[in-house]
Amino acid sequence: MLALMMDRPLTLPSILEHAALYHGDREVVTRTVEGPIHRYGYRDALSRAKKMAKALLALGVKPGDRVATLAWSTHRHFELYFAVTGIGAVLHTINPRLHPDQVVWVADHAEDSLLLFDITFSELVAEVGPKMASVKTFVAMTDAAHAPPGVPVYEDLLAAQTDDLAWPDVDERQASGLCYTSGTTGNPKGVLYGHRSTVLHALALALPDAFDLSARDVVMPCAQMYHANAWCTPYAAPLVGAKLVLPGRALDGPSVCELMADEDVSFVLGVPTIWVGVADHLDQTGGQLSSVRTIAIGGSAPTASLISRIESRLGGKVRQIWGMTETSPLGVINTPLPTHAGESEAATLQRKLKQGRGLWGVEMRIMGEDGALLPRDGKSPGALQVRGPWVSSAYFKQDGATAFTDDGWFDTGDIATLDPEGYLRLTDRAKDVIKSGGEWISTLDLEDAVCSHPAVAMAAAVGIPHPKWDERPLLLVVLRPGQTADPEVLKAHVAERVAKWWTPDEVRIVDSLPIGPTGKVLKRELRDALATQVPAV
Repeated sequence: MLALMMDRPLTLPSILEHAALYHGDREVVTRTVEGPIHRYGYRDALSRAKKMAKALLALGVKPGDRVATLAWSTHRHFELYFAVTGIGAVLHTINPRLHPDQVVWVADHAEDSLLLFDITFSELVAEVGPKMASVKTFVAMTDAAHAPPGVPVYEDLLAAQTDDLAWPDVDERQASGLCYTSGTTGNPKGVLYGHRSTVLHALALALPDAFDLSARDVVMPCAQMYHANAWCTPYAAPLVGAKLVLPGRALDGPSVCELMADEDVSFVLGVPTIWVGVADHLDQTGGQLSSVRTIAIGGSAPTASLISRIESRLGGKVRQIWGMTETSPLGVINTPLPTHAGESEAATLQRKLKQGRGLWGVEMRIMGEDGALLPRDGKSPGALQVRGPWVSSAYFKQDGATAFTDDGWFDTGDIATLDPEGYLRLTDRAKDVIKSGGEWISTLDLEDAVCSHPAVAMAAAVGIPHPKWDERPLLLVVLRPGQTADPEVLKAHVAERVAKWWTPDEVRIVDSLPIGPTGKVLKRELRDALATQVPAV
């Protein structure tokens, strides 16, 4: 027997329609690429999104077409999140930090028909545009005063339209967004999101045991809108009527702190490298923020030292999250249970080093090398596999099929444990794990150990070849500004905090670490460079 309930499709334009109707004056604030701060309400955002949707239709965009962006987190990009998807097209947010050849590759693989770009990428577009096989139209996301010559201008296209658009009927399972992940081997893989999956994901983000968002919040994503849709906050914020603050291109410590203070931001999120810059700036200036309630950190694991620094300077509480482009991206989030109410400060910090507990919508399992299901004992590491309504079931054009199991799970490529309370703890990426004498050494634990030293800002542990043990760990360390440290002292500091045989053979101080397009340390580059530089011990 079927239920007698209305079947209303879960589509993305319904989110902005709701925000405009019930939170029309709630602001969207942007640090624009042109310079000034721009602000308007959700009511104006909806009007402009409808005008841009009509402009896209006038340019020949059809349902199913891929519309690409090379853009920062701005109000215009926010409008495209709804204008493109609302007419049944697919928004392809290209990561501009990719190598130019990869920018061309993903545009060609996606078969993008149109590309909209921020003016900071004018030179990049001039270089790569002629090489793109399918892109026929380029639009500068600016006004006439700042536009490069010879291309249509976003504000001019928008001004030529009215907002009397009735959104066309779109199947909720229709594709809405396309993001490419570089976290796999070979060429980037395309993850194709849908209206239904994204709406469900946005709803899950707002739950109390997730991001705990409401109309009283001021949300500032420091993950760019090309990075897994800024972790879906540009959809979750209007869904609950929260004020949305978009930082544009400026994610340095001073700029982030200034915007958080000026706009009374209560919820922020981003990768650890962002928060290292914020903490360094606040340490140097003696600054303190008071409005922040929650700091969500993901992309890679934060260290205990970074968690403590951020909480002391921003005043809010860190909630570590884990996810991937393939999980839209939220998979788990670290929130306490009622039984943790009386735990000590030290116990709280140790718990926060776990990635978090699963929330409804994401199932997890840990598989052994022999294909057997491993127990949730917090001690048995294995391959992390997930499934759920906002987890990818395949890559675009069926690339990378081996990542998906025959019984319907996605193999994340992470090595992890699950404990009896349901907390996920990553120990490594499968490609980064150090295997010494047949046993695994957790690079995350080594990095956390050395970063607990007050002179250390960042670290990366990598395995280097060893004639007897196959691999041994090397720790590469970046110091905080103005700090000095002896490598042997740092090595002894680590030795006090890990198993004796985990102690790295060498700690090496470096000026910087290679950071990838999404803010993660590129360990593959480190391993490739070290393979010919570091002698076997």
